[in-house]
Amino acid sequence: MDMLTGEQIAGANLTEWRKLAQGLHARYLVDDFGAGARFVAAVGEAGDALGHHPRVAIGHGYVDLKLVSDDAIYRDDGGTEHVVEWVTQQDIDLARRITEIAADHMADSDPASVSDIELGLDTARSATIAPVWAALLTGSAESQGRGSPSDEIRDATGRVPNLWFGDADGDEASRQRFHLEVYVAPEVVEQRVAAALAAGGTVVDDSNAPALTVIADQDGNRGIVCIDVSASPQA
Repeated sequence: MDMLTGEQIAGANLTEWRKLAQGLHARYLVDDFGAGARFVAAVGEAGDALGHHPRVAIGHGYVDLKLVSDDAIYRDDGGTEHVVEWVTQQDIDLARRITEIAADHMADSDPASVSDIELGLDTARSATIAPVWAALLTGSAESQGRGSPSDEIRDATGRVPNLWFGDADGDEASRQRFHLEVYVAPEVVEQRVAAALAAGGTVVDDSNAPALTVIADQDGNRGIVCIDVSASPQA
């Protein structure tokens, strides 16, 4: 099934879901663990009917859901097809069904609270070093390039954040090469940046804001606050 563009995802008008990194994310508020379990059971039945299921995490008073297809088709500029992890129409369909189920279970959505973390490592030798990071992070060589046409490291179980490789430039000996990317809902990106600044951080680069805002701590360590502008009509 073809991967969807940001514009197609935005056009689906999924008011309770946010596109973060590769997938769709939602948080639903529930009264207790039992209510969350019953909600998840109903979601599971809907997933059985559609042949597709979300990734689920239940906590005290909430259920977090992530929808992503592991067999989405991406076509590069040369027309070559790649199987990637991305949002497809089946994710849109299941997201809509889950919204209906949430209403039946009186589970309120809290879309502004969703977030996702990825690791970034700048290097000119991703093919060389990626096997080491695949082994360290997941213990499996198969996680290198999984769901991506690049050397990116992705754990099939979602236990650890994705690690992607950026192009290295500048003085390799003195610059920070690892950084965190924090994906947030578009409606809270300004508040998240403001909170980091109030805590003592500084903006290093906002030339690509609101999509990317680079924040440094007092020691100069950098992280990036991210949103998917293409899939976010409210951004």
